Amino acid sequence: MKSIYLYFQLLITVFILNACDSETKKSVSPTEVFADSVFDNHSYSNINKIRTKHLHIDLDVNFENKTVYGIARHEMINNGTDTAIFDIKALDIQKITLGKKGQEKETDFIIGQWDKDSILGQPLMVKIDPKTTLINIYYKTTEKTEAIDWLSPELTSGKKHPFMYTQGEAILTRSWIPLQDSPANRITYSASVTVPEGLLPVMSAENPIKTDKKGIYEFKMEQPIPSYLIAIAVGNLTYKKLGENCGIYSEPELIGQCSSEFIDLPKMINAAENLYGKYQWGQYDLLMLPYSFPFGGMENPRLTFVNPTVLAGDRSLVSLIAHELAHSWSGNLVTNRSWDDFWLNEGFTVYFENRIMESLYGKEISDILAQVELQELHNEIQYISESDHPEDTKLKLKLSGRNPDDGMTSIAYTKGAFFLKTLEKEIGREKFDKFLRSYFKTYAFKTVNTELFVDYLKVNLLEPNDSDFNAEEWIYKEGLPKNCYTIHSTRIDNVQQLAKRFENGENIFEEVKWLKINGRKKRKKQIIRLDRSKYITQEWQFFIRELPEKIDVKLLKRLDANLNFKDWGNSEIIFEWYLLGIKSGYVELRPSIEKFLLKIGRRKYIAPIYQELSKSPENLKWAREVFEKGKNNYHSISRNTVQEMLYKKK
Repeated sequence: MKSIYLYFQLLITVFILNACDSETKKSVSPTEVFADSVFDNHSYSNINKIRTKHLHIDLDVNFENKTVYGIARHEMINNGTDTAIFDIKALDIQKITLGKKGQEKETDFIIGQWDKDSILGQPLMVKIDPKTTLINIYYKTTEKTEAIDWLSPELTSGKKHPFMYTQGEAILTRSWIPLQDSPANRITYSASVTVPEGLLPVMSAENPIKTDKKGIYEFKMEQPIPSYLIAIAVGNLTYKKLGENCGIYSEPELIGQCSSEFIDLPKMINAAENLYGKYQWGQYDLLMLPYSFPFGGMENPRLTFVNPTVLAGDRSLVSLIAHELAHSWSGNLVTNRSWDDFWLNEGFTVYFENRIMESLYGKEISDILAQVELQELHNEIQYISESDHPEDTKLKLKLSGRNPDDGMTSIAYTKGAFFLKTLEKEIGREKFDKFLRSYFKTYAFKTVNTELFVDYLKVNLLEPNDSDFNAEEWIYKEGLPKNCYTIHSTRIDNVQQLAKRFENGENIFEEVKWLKINGRKKRKKQIIRLDRSKYITQEWQFFIRELPEKIDVKLLKRLDANLNFKDWGNSEIIFEWYLLGIKSGYVELRPSIEKFLLKIGRRKYIAPIYQELSKSPENLKWAREVFEKGKNNYHSISRNTVQEMLYKKK
């Protein structure tokens, strides 16, 4: 995908020959321009020659033509180059100027070719002076801008106002802002945003809580962040304070449910700070997005984006909030330097999430949550090991020429977390916690790659404790090492036995007990019905997963009649149930599955369902019909994933 040297040599040559102002031109060879950008295989930017220090964006959000009109004003540190290279994707670049606002002078620029697979987008090469530090890019988004999801009113909870939001991770921020889109470069940013009257914009920055009649809002993020964390959403939003420095934004129709579901957010923040140091971003708010959002959550600093599938009604899925909060340390505070090092963001975060849940709800619950993840990890390792890229079961990846989304698997998340759990077991929790606190403090607001982390681990944890722990085996070898930390839960054992008993024909829904009446010989028959609420969500996940993949449909109908899985409001249970139903030929579930797929855009759920449906010609035909109905309800991330599954070339 990214063979930059040959065609960029030509592009740079053309650029130098055609550039204006030959008196200030500096002779820069193609090799010199690009030599330092190779370490990030997913960015064209030459950040070691010139890099953005601060970005100010002027944005006009137009819902009528679904376009954002913008000016990206880059304040840069220039090491003496006459070419600044930015990443763009499907943007209409109108003009580029140099200098302060009001004193700007237009300059020449070249937009390079698309990469072969249309993943990276294009390089935007700007002619500058070796002393240039201010570059202003005038642009607008297009219908091909992948980061932005424009929602019509009927796709919102209120059904009256439109909604828009962005999703930048991994490399989609370049599709709505022209910038140097590499996590290696942390920047501060500010914004001036104009929106239609009555709508409220919020960003990964300091935010308003009330609408302004003029529709003009100012934002600032004073701590340096990687570009993928720049985010915006605009809609009919209201705000509810949950604690001293936290709260929730949502559509008015959901604010009561949201504030009840996330009532423990202040406790989560306190638990996180007690573990690994003070929260360093000031405010921590949640934003409840519409169902089209492709992920469960996104850790945008100061404002976590959340999918409403987390609203279970019983707070059983709030571990996702703990996960996004944990990112305020791992990922946001200390960031992976490239997408090959993605596990440094997610592995640490899953480990941290589990510790927060243990602190709030006890070790028994946190262990059950971790067991669910470990089961999923084993399944994913098997799947990846049989794929075209078995090397993707390593923590340190090599994603050159591929979409960095390919690395967003359970390997980074759960293998990374169990690497840290195993380390903790080896060294001891007290020493390990001290090490992590030191790690977050040492690299606060910096980027780290795997090699740097390994060196830090050896010097600051392994060697002082005379440990021969083999970190390289975990990081650079495929699969799961034999010394992986193991978890055992009696509650999981019991629910798995319950599934076995049901499979073997037992009536698990009623238990008959005989009670003595006042000491007489006579006994009274008592029937105790199985109470669904006595088991937590994750226990029911294990129950469903323990059933055979092709179980008799009559048994599935019996379960539905007694436990009503198909109409349960819990998205995790519904998802597991639909997968099992598809595998077993439970065709009566189709109306419920279709309703789910037309409403939900979260990739974690819809991609496996569509994938399972694609395995038979009859189901594939039906899946394509459903997808065509619902594809415009999905963000491009989910839509592109599913489309590739259903229409892949043979």
